[in-house]
Amino acid sequence: MTICTDERNCTNDVKTAIDCFMNGLIKRNPGELEFHQAVQEVTESLMPFIWNNRHYKDSQILERMTEPDRIIIFRVSWEDDQGNIRANRAWRVQFNNSIGPYKGGMRFHPTVTLSVLKFLGFEQVFKNSLTGLPMGGAKGGSNFNPKGKSDREIMRFCQSLMIELHRHIGEDTDVPAGDIGVGGREISYMFGQYKRLENRFVGTLTGKGLAFGGSLIRTEATGYGAAYFMENMLNHTGDSITGKTVAVSGSGNVALYCIKKVTDLGGKVITASDSSGFIHDPEGITAEKLVWLRELKEVKRGRIHEYAKQFKSAEFYEAKRPWDVKVDLAFPCATQNELNGEDAKQLVANGVIGIAEGANMPSTLKAIRIFLHAKVRFGPAKAANAGGVAVSGLEQSQNAMRIAWSADEVETRLIDIMKNIHTQCLRYGECDDGQLDYVKGANIAGFVKVADAMMAYGIV
Repeated sequence: MTICTDERNCTNDVKTAIDCFMNGLIKRNPGELEFHQAVQEVTESLMPFIWNNRHYKDSQILERMTEPDRIIIFRVSWEDDQGNIRANRAWRVQFNNSIGPYKGGMRFHPTVTLSVLKFLGFEQVFKNSLTGLPMGGAKGGSNFNPKGKSDREIMRFCQSLMIELHRHIGEDTDVPAGDIGVGGREISYMFGQYKRLENRFVGTLTGKGLAFGGSLIRTEATGYGAAYFMENMLNHTGDSITGKTVAVSGSGNVALYCIKKVTDLGGKVITASDSSGFIHDPEGITAEKLVWLRELKEVKRGRIHEYAKQFKSAEFYEAKRPWDVKVDLAFPCATQNELNGEDAKQLVANGVIGIAEGANMPSTLKAIRIFLHAKVRFGPAKAANAGGVAVSGLEQSQNAMRIAWSADEVETRLIDIMKNIHTQCLRYGECDDGQLDYVKGANIAGFVKVADAMMAYGIV
């Protein structure tokens, strides 16, 4: 990396400016590798655009956008079922509220760190901007692990967390949602405690139960949105998902509903996975098989290898990921950095024509560069993964208006939002050789809306 004495005043070429900017960011945020990766990916797309639009550079917009508005760190003390006192750490990273109240999920997992939440919050700023809805970007969570905990233990943890968190959130301030380890049960416990503490019934959390202000299609939205974004990418060149063989990683909400919508659109999904390995079913995960798989993962909390025992057409591959399987389309829907450079090379060698990221930052920088160099259609998470937060935004709207839309109404709005995101990517994603770079398109489109708002406010 080229070193610059002051990245703010770098007057060399764009490549040097990127290196100088990243050098400064890394010095200010030491050891935060996930955050560095997320900013690097965005900066490589944005820096040429910023240099051609000097008002953004002169106003130091990118420097300001990579610094969170505030970070709240606090202890969560709770009591387990054996009467032992336990303590965890929790965070809320309120990254940018230039275009609306902070919006982003809460993640409960042992791997949660400040770096992970900063990367997620930074990505959320761009993702929320792309939806066209008035939502800023935030992310939060705790290193608490809900696996193996009883419902009572999870309830006590969520209630203790909300005793502090409620001071910093609100329907016009910051609206958390779910994420890894935070589903309907956890959201319900947190919302119940928020309502108790605040003595108000407002849409301060999304992902709520349908009985108390939740939205239809919210559970399905991220997976559906990834499938719709892929369909838009293919439709743009006169193609479609129909008849395509598809690899999906993961078996949580995003993966399960991505499989469902891809199947509805005529594709054949032949893989699914969890942390233990993946299954390959050459006959396809049909609608009937998906019903069985959803019960296994959502109700029984079982492992993916049980699918291969139930359906003899499938084979289980322990401790492996599905990227060696020959497919037309791939949807990484599990977790960050699950698809590396070697995986990308194998997918390209096997003839993959499209990737849509269902998880947050599931592809490494090397993998992304390989896909772009090979001219594979690549839908980055901030675009392809935006369906979930889009429907969360629609839940906020329904709460504010005290109404509830039907599933068809919500899905129609979701389809329109994903189509609009694709259109924004096209606007900024065309390259000199006529190819489309969806990473560039998503980054610039997401940036411009937030940057223009920040400039309108002056120096704040």
